[in-house]
Amino acid sequence: MLKRRIIPKFLLRDGRLVKYTRFFDHEREAGNPVSTARVYNDYGADEFIILDIAPSEESRRKVLASIAEISAQVFMPLTVGGGVRSLAHITDLLRAGADKVTLNTQAVRAPDFVKQAAQAFGDQCITVSIDYKEVSPKVFRVFVDGGRERTAYDPTEWARRMQDQSCGEILITSIDRDGTSSGYDVDMVARLNEALDIPLVVSGGCGGLQHCIDAFSAGASAVAISSLFLFTDHSPIKLRSHLVSNGINVRASKSSRN
Repeated sequence: MLKRRIIPKFLLRDGRLVKYTRFFDHEREAGNPVSTARVYNDYGADEFIILDIAPSEESRRKVLASIAEISAQVFMPLTVGGGVRSLAHITDLLRAGADKVTLNTQAVRAPDFVKQAAQAFGDQCITVSIDYKEVSPKVFRVFVDGGRERTAYDPTEWARRMQDQSCGEILITSIDRDGTSSGYDVDMVARLNEALDIPLVVSGGCGGLQHCIDAFSAGASAVAISSLFLFTDHSPIKLRSHLVSNGINVRASKSSRN
């Protein structure tokens, strides 16, 4: 069985590390992305996810500079995304130090682009990010453009379609739970786990160690975490120890910190 992964998730706005609730509310500054990445690296995170949530030409330059600096100082795989529209942009991110690139809005605008990117760079390099919201009781829809635009797609159906387009993994984020610390949407995790053959990373709502156990028990391959690490005393190594004690298959920690 593949080992489950612990992945801090960074949101960058104009190069600043920030966090919101439900994508838009209660902006909080969360420190310097490079120094914070170094801390998580020391605490034994498995990977990092870094998303540019307000992409522009100026923001893109700042993100590329941050990725280059982070990749020179940490030794965990980096998944980077936000406003990726072209193979040239993917090339820029990989050259800067990203190991994987995540696609979201462009995957909806041009689904064939996912397959083109997978063919050009390898499917292991391409993650599709799916943001979704409950629009009526038990009815969920995919949203793009940073959660601003509703599509007609059901998250499970869309994830299967992206798998067919040869993406290497799916990152699923509940807009309703984002930043609320109310727990992951384990029902959605279970549905996607049943539907997919590729790894599933779950994001949105982690507020405690038990929430991660719940997500892994539902079938997640990895948990992406922002608020729990940024604004509490919990760390990747503390979470890893808790997971091990509860029988979750994670890799051994490199750090003795707690």
